[in-house]
Amino acid sequence: MKRSDGVLLKSLDPFVEIIPYIMEKRSDAQNFSKHVFCVDPIDAYIAEKRQQGHKFSYLHFFIAAYVRLIHERPQLNRFIMNSRIYQRNNICVSMAIKHSLRSDDDETTVKFEFTGKENIFEVAEIIDRVIAEAKAEKDNSDTDKLTSLLMSMPGIVKKILVKIIKGLDQINLLPASIIKVSPFHTTLFFTYLKSINTNYIYHHLYDFGTTGLFVALGKTVRLPMVEGDQVVVKKCCQIGYTMDERICDGLYFSKTLRLLERYIENPHLLEKRPEEKAK
Repeated sequence: MKRSDGVLLKSLDPFVEIIPYIMEKRSDAQNFSKHVFCVDPIDAYIAEKRQQGHKFSYLHFFIAAYVRLIHERPQLNRFIMNSRIYQRNNICVSMAIKHSLRSDDDETTVKFEFTGKENIFEVAEIIDRVIAEAKAEKDNSDTDKLTSLLMSMPGIVKKILVKIIKGLDQINLLPASIIKVSPFHTTLFFTYLKSINTNYIYHHLYDFGTTGLFVALGKTVRLPMVEGDQVVVKKCCQIGYTMDERICDGLYFSKTLRLLERYIENPHLLEKRPEEKAK
């Protein structure tokens, strides 16, 4: 049975294909990685763009960078369902947002959809539009409506419905309308902890859904770094990654992080669409 969100991959290396049968759950296959980098180039770029009238933030930069990475490194956009490996049809990024910074205010989730060919200006426009719509609707987003409907049921009915939804997902019969609004059916889950001045974490992966990558961006801190033969103190950010190791191997992921560092060092690269890059 075909899925609405991905295509079954065939003719893979037998060892790659058997791994999801050995590690059946996403929580069985979690790998953790920490990334530390100097943010001076990002700060300079954001300041430059704000002078030009673009209200960029770390949120815009990093989602634009990850969308570009996933476009260029497509194995990151694979997912495992029922021990079989799929390639996702589009690039999705989910994140939780609060309607305000009051600790008692409600939280909701949003999901951004991309083709991978967007530049940073287009990515920022999509992010701002989706977040503005979610805050304006407050409890009326499609995700909130679905959650409210489930939670309005008696406890035993909720358990049965959730099991049915999980079962339909396993046999590729979950309706496309549910997959579209589900934050758990996404390429990447992004946690923007910097916005609440909190350190990075390693967030667990969800066994429900298709998310194979969790990214938690922490607050900026001053850390010692080696430059040449000297140790200097720099303003840095730390990111905690949690990855489903079944979607790609360690070498592929490490090369992806090196590519990310290129965009951190030169954010202007994200202003061009992928096909516009110099050969």
